[in-house]
Amino acid sequence: MSKYVVEPSLVREIMRELEIENIATASIRQVGAIVRTIEQRTGVEYIHFEMGIPGLSPSAVGVKAECEALQRGVASIYPIIDGIPEVKEQASRFVKAFLDVDISPSGCIPTVGSMQASFASLMLSSHLDKKRDTVLYIDPGFPVQKMQAQVIGVNIASFDVADYRGKKLEAKLESYFAQGNICAVLYSSPNNPTWMCLNNEELEIIGRLAKKYDVVVIEDLAYMTMDFRRDMSRPFEAPFQPSVAKYTDSYILLISASKIFSYAGQRIALACISDKLYERHYDSLAKRYGIARFGASFAYNYLYTFSSGVSHSAQCAMAAMLKAACDGDYNFVGDIKEYAIRTEKIKDIMLRNGFHVVYDKDEEEPVSDGFFFTIGYSNMSGAELLQELLYYGISGIDLITTGSVRNGIRACSSNIKPHHYAMLEERLHLFNEMHK
Repeated sequence: MSKYVVEPSLVREIMRELEIENIATASIRQVGAIVRTIEQRTGVEYIHFEMGIPGLSPSAVGVKAECEALQRGVASIYPIIDGIPEVKEQASRFVKAFLDVDISPSGCIPTVGSMQASFASLMLSSHLDKKRDTVLYIDPGFPVQKMQAQVIGVNIASFDVADYRGKKLEAKLESYFAQGNICAVLYSSPNNPTWMCLNNEELEIIGRLAKKYDVVVIEDLAYMTMDFRRDMSRPFEAPFQPSVAKYTDSYILLISASKIFSYAGQRIALACISDKLYERHYDSLAKRYGIARFGASFAYNYLYTFSSGVSHSAQCAMAAMLKAACDGDYNFVGDIKEYAIRTEKIKDIMLRNGFHVVYDKDEEEPVSDGFFFTIGYSNMSGAELLQELLYYGISGIDLITTGSVRNGIRACSSNIKPHHYAMLEERLHLFNEMHK
């Protein structure tokens, strides 16, 4: 009887076929391709920790509204580039309801997922001043957002924030901003992959320094309200989702329907641009496009050339979900709390079998259980651990691809089904017996 769930020779063979030489640098999609190919050839079911795919049913509110919109015939009508009026109005309400931030409807622009929103934000920010040719990433972060900068041709700077929490963040951040080449700073909170959450002191530092050095802040709120240590489910009532928007007037908030509404397949999100940044005029934009305003250029130069707008019916769905959430008729936070329940169970199994949580603290407080978490084993590198776990029917991604300086892998609880807990326990017990 083999000590493995899948023979290592087969895993290595499939990696060669897929031209993946080093698992450490394999993208999320490449890891997914490896495990899907193994499943097809062997019939072995993997525990998929690699992909952050919603594991809940899509919002019924959104589905109903989208179906009704299609029945009305919107599929034959091009949507307005910067968003239909309903989605812009409800987006402005939503930001006020759950972040306690005021943004005019004009600055709330639907995009084809947060990926398009970040791509447009990075590209536009890099075109404001030719001396500012670098994006600063507060890592660990979503690997593809760095790939976007590479595609655009923008330089990248980054640092792992775990060792620069609280007041330590100020000197570290200023050391980059003071160089004068940073056009934008990008981060997520709750953080993908660590699930650390920046606190108000840290957000104030980011906002204040961004203002001082005229840097655009791109705040990725794909997992907003998912710090389940605090109940942020009540619209227009504290506590609110912490945001840099309280501390600077030059920001773009990325708000996605993918995770909070489980609406990933319809590819819709929002780029919510602060009023001052939206209206700000740049000579560089006027010279390049004939449109000087940041917000107008975002919509009519970038989104227009990317996709000519967002699916009309998806915008109708988004408007309905935002409205229901603001009206208190749709408790989306209560729905997605399921991820925290799953992660807590997974972590318990991991800890029993010799694993540890790599990023386990928000300063002195334990990180929240949520959509993503990080795991390590002994002193194994992320690549060594991931390669070995593939032999035991478990996937993930190496933390090194997220800009982390720590050993381990990122895991996601979204695709865990009830029967996976016993399977995970059995496989990790076998792994631990062979490695301890």
